[in-house]
Amino acid sequence: MVWASIGIPAVLNDSFIIDGRRIGVSGPNSVVIDPARGQAVGSIALADAGAVDTAVQAAHRAFARWSEETPYVRAGYLLRLAAWAEEHVDLLARLTTLEQGKPLSEARSEVGQVVKTLRYYAAEAPRLLGETIPTESKTLRSSVIHQPIGVATCIVGSNYPLGLMVWKIAPALAAGCTVVAKPSSQTPFGTLALAAAAAEECGFPPGVLNVVTGSGAATGEALATHPLVRKVSFTGGNEAGLQILAWAAQSVKRVTLELGGHSPMLVAPDAPLELAVKDGVKRAFRNAGQLCNSVNRIYVHRSIADEFTERFVETAAKLRAGFGLAEPEPDIGPLTTREGLERVRRHVDDARQQGGEVLLGGAPPDDEELASGLFFAPTVISKATETMSVLREETFGPVAPISVVDDMDEAIERANGLEYGLVAYLYTTDLRFSTLASERLEFGTVNVNNVGGGDVGFPYSGWKQSGLGVELSRHGMLEYLNVKHVRVDVGY
Repeated sequence: MVWASIGIPAVLNDSFIIDGRRIGVSGPNSVVIDPARGQAVGSIALADAGAVDTAVQAAHRAFARWSEETPYVRAGYLLRLAAWAEEHVDLLARLTTLEQGKPLSEARSEVGQVVKTLRYYAAEAPRLLGETIPTESKTLRSSVIHQPIGVATCIVGSNYPLGLMVWKIAPALAAGCTVVAKPSSQTPFGTLALAAAAAEECGFPPGVLNVVTGSGAATGEALATHPLVRKVSFTGGNEAGLQILAWAAQSVKRVTLELGGHSPMLVAPDAPLELAVKDGVKRAFRNAGQLCNSVNRIYVHRSIADEFTERFVETAAKLRAGFGLAEPEPDIGPLTTREGLERVRRHVDDARQQGGEVLLGGAPPDDEELASGLFFAPTVISKATETMSVLREETFGPVAPISVVDDMDEAIERANGLEYGLVAYLYTTDLRFSTLASERLEFGTVNVNNVGGGDVGFPYSGWKQSGLGVELSRHGMLEYLNVKHVRVDVGY
């Protein structure tokens, strides 16, 4: 075990955070593996329906008081947690690297986003404004207010374990909801550490922020179907998201889903080529391609396809894989799960069999030091066609397929051709084309000449099968609030 080396107490092993306390659990557990070296990081308890009920009941008891606190009071708690995370950025980043695999600088950036998100919603909490609606009567007064839904459960995947979780818990807490969080079984300890700090270092009232660990099938179902849970927020794969939606529908819970992206990158003939190459490589291979907004397919105009492809391969070839805490720091880490690695292999093999040309990578790195980890070399595939899995299914790995198009109308049609609609990237210097193309692209976010990811001040939503609802920005906080219309007749 590696806990002592990064200063986190091993008592977080096999424990839940419920009602402001660490609850040690004996019984079935699951080992958490460092995906870069194949070594155990620790182990987690597997919450059954009874443990979930205990956590939800604690959150339900806490809701009455927490929801009645002023938004300024709730903001103060979020600010204290942000200050703690900022003070312990190295500890949280090292833990994230150990359980998820990403390079330390990327983990530090993720913790920085956690701090930013907590502070943003602390500022947003007092700005929760209502409405006054004019009426046809001199004696009627009509107003709209927002009130917190109740207990929210927040469930996330393993690619950005802390960042994605705080995208959910910060607006929920700011809105006045209480939370039962379930991190991924592969990457649970950052969330456990943050919740422990909230209770023990930041003085959060008992029951406001609870964490249980376990499988999506058992623990996730128990949370999504619990009668006292009023809101479910989930980030993960489409199949799991549909299951969450079905469970939540049994009792008509509010649901936010952020699902697969399969994001296209469109490169026009007049694109700023150097920027397009640099950004494309960054967004295709960052976090080993394990981003919902990763560049999953590239449509480049035939007139510049050869030059773009050559420069893209040349840039990607400079990326070095390795253990995220090593010196010098690597550019990319491993896949987080063995299932993820096998999916990447299948997609690359399928592309080869269908005539795709592997210009770079296509296999694990040829490095004995990485043999025990879940690594796959940065891979570029040309001659990609729509029949290939890599252009139809989300690879969620370091693979960039390139397709050549004869005109940009074709690129837009092919980009819109899948049922994914999270983020699209467009590179052009033509203002008219970028304006019209942005309106035609069926995605919740369209980035023109940049690959900025989700940032807390801006709404982040999936269209079509990429999700329901909105995360981030003030719109993200509204997802945790009920709308109430109050009409008063003062003429009695």
